[in-house]
Amino acid sequence: MRIVIMDAQGGGLGKLLVGGLKQALPEQEIVCVGTNAMATAAMLRAGADRGATGENAVKICARDADIIAGPLGMVLADAMLGEVTEEMAKAVGQSSAARVLVPVGRCNTVVAGVPRLTLQEAADAAVAQIVRLAGEQNGQS
Repeated sequence: MRIVIMDAQGGGLGKLLVGGLKQALPEQEIVCVGTNAMATAAMLRAGADRGATGENAVKICARDADIIAGPLGMVLADAMLGEVTEEMAKAVGQSSAARVLVPVGRCNTVVAGVPRLTLQEAADAAVAQIVRLAGEQNGQS
C-alpha cells in the first residue's frame, strides 16, 4: 500500500501527519510530497521514508497512491498562497486513491458542518482516518 502525504508552505500539517502515521503504522512506508523544498524537508525530518518536491512529483505520486492525505487546499487551484497549481489540484482530484483532506483555515474555504479544530486535533483525526482506511484496504476491519 502506498500512503502519500502532501503539503505546502512550511509543511507543518504534513509533519504532524507523517509523525502520527509513523507512530500508528511503524512498518508502513510513507512518501511525502511538498509543493516546495521546505515542506518536503519538514515531512522528511518527521520520518517520511521518501520525499519529492514540485508539480511533477505531485502528479506522479497522486497517480500511484492508494491513500493521499494533506490539506484541503491540495484540491484547490491557487490555494496555499498560490503554491497549488491547477495541475497539482487536478492530479489529486483525479487520483483513484482515497483522499483524506484536512480542512485548515488558510484557503478561504469553509467546510460546512465541520467544527473548527486546532491543527493538532485535525491531524490526529486525519491519522485515525488513514489508519482505518489502511486497515480496510489490507482486508482488516
